[in-house]
Amino acid sequence: MSLRALIVTVLLVGTIHVAQASQDIADQYPGSVLYQKPVEVIPHVWSAIGATAPPTYDNAGHNNNLSFIVTDDGVVVINAGASTQLAKALHTEIKKITDQPVKLVINENGQGHAMLGNGYWKQQGVPILAHEDAATAFEESGGQSLDRHERILKEKADGTELVGPTETFSDRREIKMGDFTIEVLNLGPAHSPGDTMVWLPEQKLVISGDMAFHERMLPIFDDTDTAAWLETWEAFEALGAVYIIPGHGHPTNMDQVRRYTKDYLVHLRGKIREHIDKGGELKDAYYVDQTPFKHLDTYQELATRNAGRVFEQMEFE
Repeated sequence: MSLRALIVTVLLVGTIHVAQASQDIADQYPGSVLYQKPVEVIPHVWSAIGATAPPTYDNAGHNNNLSFIVTDDGVVVINAGASTQLAKALHTEIKKITDQPVKLVINENGQGHAMLGNGYWKQQGVPILAHEDAATAFEESGGQSLDRHERILKEKADGTELVGPTETFSDRREIKMGDFTIEVLNLGPAHSPGDTMVWLPEQKLVISGDMAFHERMLPIFDDTDTAAWLETWEAFEALGAVYIIPGHGHPTNMDQVRRYTKDYLVHLRGKIREHIDKGGELKDAYYVDQTPFKHLDTYQELATRNAGRVFEQMEFE
């Protein structure tokens, strides 16, 4: 079976045993700072799948998915990467695949692993697009993110500078490039300010950004609105995507990302609601039952923290 055929099989059935995500799996592409070499998910759409662990020196901060679309009129990159070196490494791989130039970079949100590589792409003269709220978030917290990455990545963060997007959008942006119609969408509040996805309606593929997670537990931040995320999820499912490249985890289908995103949020909010209704306090909310999701990577790092943040949100709903 070819690599592409294997990937499509995984997308459709949602399981794979030879490439399971794990924090214990070593770097998959030791010749590069990329955690994994880009793979062609469907024809002309590629993704370098990141580690399903927090950013570490070993994974070089490549713990999200760095994707790109190759058209007859240029390449569109989704996510700049967590450093100049990661952005450059991705560009090196793109050049091995096509002679088409990169004509646009899209940031999926304002987090460091989406935007800290912007400086490299700007140096190449490539425009960088982000949602206006993501641009604001990066302007406010990008310095902290860079400090954290420099502390963790050490020399692998060398050359990284704070560079925001060169242009922004509010609700959607449609791009015609070669034979592709590319819709850049913000469907509403979800994981973080300005969450952005790239929808290819003719291919029925969505590069979801952090709207959807797979194989690892999603983090809930102070500015994550879990109630609004569930409302926005309905619009996300209404796209009718067959193929999904999530923000984290291997490409898959809607059933899988629903299980590890929407179903997790519903489960956690339900447990916290029960706890609040019984007069429970924050100190005990951390320990509500999340064991149905214990098998997910980053469970140990995130489960109790997520519960505490949801309690603080729902206490005043």
